[in-house]
Amino acid sequence: MNSEISVLVTGGAGYIGSHTVSQLCAHPKIARVIVLDDLSTGFREAVDSRAEFVQGSVLDSKILDYIFSRYQVSAVVHFAAKLVVPESVIEPVLYYENNVMGMIQLIKAMRRFGARYFIFSSTAAVYGNPPPHVTLIGENESPNPLNPYGWSKLMAEQILKDAVSAYGFAAVVLRYFNVAGATESNGQRTRHATHLIKVAAQAAVGKRSFVEIFGSDYPTKDGTGVRDYIHVEDLARAHILSLEYLLAGHGSSYEVFNCGYGYGHSVIEVLEAMKRVSGVNFEMRMSGRRPGDAACLVADPEKIRKTLGWRPQFQDLEGICRSAYLWEKKWSENGI
Repeated sequence: MNSEISVLVTGGAGYIGSHTVSQLCAHPKIARVIVLDDLSTGFREAVDSRAEFVQGSVLDSKILDYIFSRYQVSAVVHFAAKLVVPESVIEPVLYYENNVMGMIQLIKAMRRFGARYFIFSSTAAVYGNPPPHVTLIGENESPNPLNPYGWSKLMAEQILKDAVSAYGFAAVVLRYFNVAGATESNGQRTRHATHLIKVAAQAAVGKRSFVEIFGSDYPTKDGTGVRDYIHVEDLARAHILSLEYLLAGHGSSYEVFNCGYGYGHSVIEVLEAMKRVSGVNFEMRMSGRRPGDAACLVADPEKIRKTLGWRPQFQDLEGICRSAYLWEKKWSENGI
């Protein structure tokens, strides 16, 4: 890997972005890490002090020109996106504007300044509701999003794929399953979170009086939705390996990898795990299904394990819940 690599991380003040930024900053062969974030959902204090920080939007071509020219950016890790499924159903145009146009603006900036490497933060939401016979979702499963969020990400993937073919870029698309957990110093700061483990941790520390379960009649073992939960540090590591893979010139110039552990947990199983690690028996309330939610999403992680040598270090549900709970407790004690 070239020791003069400068990496732009969009959305690097967010939950997953900030964890990835810290791992990039610690990499001995990366010269500079530049974070671009408009702080609409991110937090300046989450950004590693070793990174350069620029406040602004990926939709602003002037800011992109400034960053690419000043720091001689050669690789982009793109997190900046709207990502709340129910909100995307209510405000679809907002999601298409931010998630699709953001991709277009970054690609145009890369062309103007000769950057070549791109890692894209995508989502398992592009798969929609897999057929009943599919127990593990592989990268070749036909996409069929159920909501504007999933469609916006799939559109962005297609734009990136076409740009790779036309402009000679090299890109990796990482399709995340359900990200959760924390480290001692960094966790999910979002105050109005919708992610289950974050919500459960908030209930465990008294920030919520109950946890609402959306849907109890899915075709799953206990009627609640099943998801593949991945620790944020394992996911951040997948980005580092993806960048190393691209810079080493391996494989084709466009690769898609699912990021998950290969097994799922139901909503009730997650909530019971959080109760065990916290010692708090918070209330659970059943509610109807939310628009756009799938019954079961579990990754087939064979490709990323085989191709990138990705080896998860935190694949334990109780461990993930414990880390999220301890972070939330610390976050609460600090008056946040």
